Amino acid sequence: MATELRRPAVRSSESDGVFHITMERPPANALGAPLVEGLEAALDALEASPARAVVVSSTLPGFFAAGADIKHMSSLEVEDFERYRDALRSPLERLACCGRPSIAAIDGVALGGGLELAMACTLRFATADSRLGLPEVKLGLIPGAGGTQRLPLLVGRGRALEIMLSARAVSGGEAASIGLVDRLVEGDVTAEALAFAEHLAGLSALAVSAILACVEAAAPVTDLGMDLEGGAVAGLFEGGDARAALAAFVESRAG
Repeated sequence: MATELRRPAVRSSESDGVFHITMERPPANALGAPLVEGLEAALDALEASPARAVVVSSTLPGFFAAGADIKHMSSLEVEDFERYRDALRSPLERLACCGRPSIAAIDGVALGGGLELAMACTLRFATADSRLGLPEVKLGLIPGAGGTQRLPLLVGRGRALEIMLSARAVSGGEAASIGLVDRLVEGDVTAEALAFAEHLAGLSALAVSAILACVEAAAPVTDLGMDLEGGAVAGLFEGGDARAALAAFVESRAG
């Protein structure tokens, strides 16, 4: 009997001063344990790397990352859900605080945790027909990995509330018009992100790092906001409508 060889959910490589993190967990890069653990391993490698810029992309056609692993979440008890939330937050916070510019190359769907991952990057490049959103309210939850904090900083309070409360996905074109996407790309978005990252890698590392630090100081993601978000999403999972909504979602996908 042949042994099935599984590709890693996350791969990393380095070239010309650019550290490239590639996600590949079919069918949609759901942010379950394999992908989250793969991101952690890639960030371990990044910490030991002299690379000056980072690109995060996907090899799956039509998907950057579809969001949290709903099937996995639906089976969790509250304590396990909190551990899952913290596990998902960890690589995003590490990426956001890595001290190097990072670019999310979005070609397709970036929803829920997938958009939270993209927002943890310094910049977002996307195609016009990509779809970005935070639809957690449809499951009786809220974004739990920084989404409620980072989206208002990028698009403003009103637009962020409209996107989260409506649970709608915005197109790449609309995302670019409101500041959620920084560059709209025709063609290969990963190639363009890698080219721009290579340009950044050729600049003064000290100056680039100083710009990142100063801009972050002007509009930081606060510990208070993150704590409020984390507590709220855990409370909703424990005592709200989330369990029934998660079960219904899993059943609808199975049917």
